[in-house]
Amino acid sequence: MEFLQFAFMQRALLAAVLVGVTAPAVGIYLVQRRQALMGDGIGHVAMTGVGLGFLMSTNPVWMATLVAVLGAVAMELIRSYGRTHGDIALALLFYGGMAGGVMLINLAPGGSNANLTSYLFGSLSTVSADDIVSICLLAAFVMLVTLGLRRQLFAVSQDEEFARVTGLPVRALNLLVAITAAVTVTVAMRVVGLLLVSALMVVPVAAAQQLARSFRATFVIAVLVGTGVTLAGTVTSYYQDVPPGATIVLLAIAVFVLLTALAAPLSRRRARAAAPPGEAAADTCDVAVPSGTGTGGDDVRV
Repeated sequence: MEFLQFAFMQRALLAAVLVGVTAPAVGIYLVQRRQALMGDGIGHVAMTGVGLGFLMSTNPVWMATLVAVLGAVAMELIRSYGRTHGDIALALLFYGGMAGGVMLINLAPGGSNANLTSYLFGSLSTVSADDIVSICLLAAFVMLVTLGLRRQLFAVSQDEEFARVTGLPVRALNLLVAITAAVTVTVAMRVVGLLLVSALMVVPVAAAQQLARSFRATFVIAVLVGTGVTLAGTVTSYYQDVPPGATIVLLAIAVFVLLTALAAPLSRRRARAAAPPGEAAADTCDVAVPSGTGTGGDDVRV
């Protein structure tokens, strides 16, 4: 455990924990809304914010947060109103954000490819004390939203029309999800990198879905998976001198493959336990237990 003696590793591990918790906490709503790649688009846009931070000699994390939030709001408005050419507008936003970031970083005083690489793919040694303060504040906002408004966000993600009928402010909640996703991207970019942060939002949730039968269980397992792979990836990166972002994402995919392999026998066991005695057919097929069979609404699959 000698790596804990180094200040940069202490900062990197703290950032990894915060990323591991916040990314799946937001990702579960994006997956439910079938917007799994939204984080990738926000990451492209946030690159312009990083470039502006270097160009203006300000904190790149806060500048990236501002630009990512504006980009996420634009994406949500395009999704809501852009019926015909919405996909083209989103593509222009994504590619323009990345190209603008690369250009601004190279125009900034002292800008270099090394700076660009650390933001694209993550870097342990570049997480500063100021970054930790920013990441902690932003992570607190993310968890306040994802936990404090979990019922409302789940309702909107599950069925917007039903949520609107019940009186929920659907448009405001959709914008809040987009803003929270943007904040999460900037939280994670120092550890995972802007190009890979979307994977950490989605893969732990997909892995959790292989075992969980309820939204609550999926949330908890996804956060545990996210935290575990970020910590393991950070430590592995230190010992093996490999990129932390790529290591974390590959570990998350490995966990997904493992849980997928375990899901089939668990599903058969659940089916046999749920089937009435004497029904042999249940032993030979996978039977999904529908919600509302006496187990309560907590058995809703995400």
